[in-house]
Amino acid sequence: MLYRQFGDKQLSLLGMGAMRLPTTEHRGPIDEELVFQMVDYAYKNGINYFDTAFRYHGGHSEVVLGKALSRYPRDTWYLATKFPGHMFDIEEDKLVFRSYGGGASEYYNSVGHIFETQLDRCGVDYFDFYLLHNVSEGALSYYEDEELGIFEYLVEQKKAGRIKHLGFSTHGRPETVARMLEKWKEHIEFVQIQINYLDWTLQDAKSKYEIIASHGIPVIAMEPVRGGRLASLPIEAESILKAIRPNDTPASWGLRYLQALDNIPVILSGMSNMEQLVENIQTLSNDDPVTDRERLLLNAAVGYMTDMVPCTACEYCLEKCPANLEIAKLISIYNEAKTDGIWSVGDVVSNLAEDELPDACERCGECANVCPQSIDVPKVMEEFGDLIANPPPRRR
Repeated sequence: MLYRQFGDKQLSLLGMGAMRLPTTEHRGPIDEELVFQMVDYAYKNGINYFDTAFRYHGGHSEVVLGKALSRYPRDTWYLATKFPGHMFDIEEDKLVFRSYGGGASEYYNSVGHIFETQLDRCGVDYFDFYLLHNVSEGALSYYEDEELGIFEYLVEQKKAGRIKHLGFSTHGRPETVARMLEKWKEHIEFVQIQINYLDWTLQDAKSKYEIIASHGIPVIAMEPVRGGRLASLPIEAESILKAIRPNDTPASWGLRYLQALDNIPVILSGMSNMEQLVENIQTLSNDDPVTDRERLLLNAAVGYMTDMVPCTACEYCLEKCPANLEIAKLISIYNEAKTDGIWSVGDVVSNLAEDELPDACERCGECANVCPQSIDVPKVMEEFGDLIANPPPRRR
């Protein structure tokens, strides 16, 4: 196993994520016996970073992972979990979590109630890494609410030694990442983002990675194979990669891509079976990051996976837009909506003001006249506006 430095710690480059643990049936109970076998194999083959969250597997992920790890000395593994501020409402001064599948809601009296519940579930008296979960545009109001005092409470727990390192995870836009880091730069030690060779451009992970690095803190990578999408490629994309490395799996390309980024101490993979675990350990036990040539091939492979508007965010268009629209930002959101569905960007879109939405475009065409990529920007804005107004039925 390869290792990278995080402060005074050496972390395994591959981390075991516990969001997609094996279950005994589809969406059924966690298969504890198999999880124990996987944790044993992971631990004995050098993985020392394990990641879970309050709501993974309906709360059972923390319990099962804690039980599996408890069989090994506490100072030989690092546990990360997350505070679920993006998933609650407030009713009569209580935090309310809506259960999945029509079950009863869960009520908690305070932020501390949740934190103590997590310690109890995991069977530990401190967390090595603790994150604000999914700091997105819609969740900012909860995390920044001084009356709720979420972040302030967690800072106190860090001072007390019950949190060793404090950070946040996010699928939000680059400006959201920048806002969080500016607000709490004295306390944030790491940021976890969705980053892979598809989202480097599609979700502008490149900008997020660079913003985080500019603050001098590391990136924990999640979704290296995008929930399995990059482990099963279109035949045209896979053929490009097989031509130069015929024995490599698509998943290994995703891990090797991130291995080439120096500011990533841990690449999290939510492995669901032993085969995935064995393969990923093998990949990240070799110092073999993608080369510049291979990076170009991955870019070509992406072309078979998306139908993206080829915006390079040069922002020449901004100088000509009478509506002052952030055109590059809107095109980026549109590309993601076309690829993953309009629901994937619902949080971002719902937090845009009317004069920031694509329908605010005056269709003057001045932007298209100066676009180096010859993008018909008014047409793109019209299509995006129609997609927002008339979303297709959600895929199940």
